[in-house]
Amino acid sequence: MHSSIQTEIDASYLYGVLAAKEEDTDVAEIFRQMSEIEKSHALAFMAKYNIPSAPFPPPSGRAKTLEFIGKIMGYDYILGVLMDTEKSLSNTILNTRKKISPNSSSVSDTAHVTILKNILDNQTKVSGSNLARFEKRHRSVGGNALRAAVLGGNDGLVSNFSLVMGIAGATSGNDEVLLAGMAGLMAGALSMALGEWISVKSSQELYENQMNLEQEELEVNPAGEEKEIALIYMSKGIPETQARQMASEIMQDTSKAHALLVKEELGINSEELKGSAMEAAITSFLLFAVGAIIPVFPFFFLSGFNAVILSTVVSAIGLFVIGSAITLFTGKSIWYSGMRQVLFGLAAAAVTYGIGSLIGVQVAG
Repeated sequence: MHSSIQTEIDASYLYGVLAAKEEDTDVAEIFRQMSEIEKSHALAFMAKYNIPSAPFPPPSGRAKTLEFIGKIMGYDYILGVLMDTEKSLSNTILNTRKKISPNSSSVSDTAHVTILKNILDNQTKVSGSNLARFEKRHRSVGGNALRAAVLGGNDGLVSNFSLVMGIAGATSGNDEVLLAGMAGLMAGALSMALGEWISVKSSQELYENQMNLEQEELEVNPAGEEKEIALIYMSKGIPETQARQMASEIMQDTSKAHALLVKEELGINSEELKGSAMEAAITSFLLFAVGAIIPVFPFFFLSGFNAVILSTVVSAIGLFVIGSAITLFTGKSIWYSGMRQVLFGLAAAAVTYGIGSLIGVQVAG
């Protein structure tokens, strides 16, 4: 089946899963509408390519895997993956629509987030608190923890696999390979952890500084800040008189005014400030270490060429698994993505092994 059709079928299925699991009836209705939109896209593609639409095709293994992961990590994760695919989906819709009718356009040509916002705008039963909850959840899954896990494991595996092969090519001793492999694991994992800690901590400090400055502006120039709040409301389409009235009311509570300005003017999500830099550092350390240990552990039991062969085999398996996991975000073929990852990883290891062998020969000579 054409990949564009399967992408739409999967999106429809996954939004249906979200609708079935959503406790809030209004938000569940939003997900059901999204499922129907994606199904309509799939049917349009099937008509274009003269593919029978009855019975409606089942979801792919990728979609089923995402549903399974959602059961473990929470169904908000599925929404994050769906949002990550919005660009490819909207581009597919646009390209197909241009081929069918170059001058036609539709609100559904836009990205998924825009579609969702349009549905929310037209869904009068959705309260402000539910809308805020939905937007907060969308932001919270944007970072995609599984993506970080996959990339962290990939960094550890590829870098340490290349290092181990380089040392194995340069020396004939098993101890040297183990020492280098474990040193590479620790050095890389510590570097990743420190980098993540600095990143999270510096972002928090920057945001806190901006929020403190905004608080000072509220205290020293409340009239100016009230005008800013009114302009924010006006930019959202609220009439000027009503916007000024709303701004005056919210200024009666400095904390609410500050929260509004932080969100609307600075674009800061206060929830992000609650993240632990140490937790992020430890997670990065562990993710890198898991990938980095794979090419090293055969050398604990074997030596020489046998250890090199087994290390290559298990590393290739690890690379294929990582490449397959990446398809959860890209929607590409598992075999294509998995084998591509294996080829790149083996090529890097082969280069370092070759360089190590040349260096070893020169040192020995």
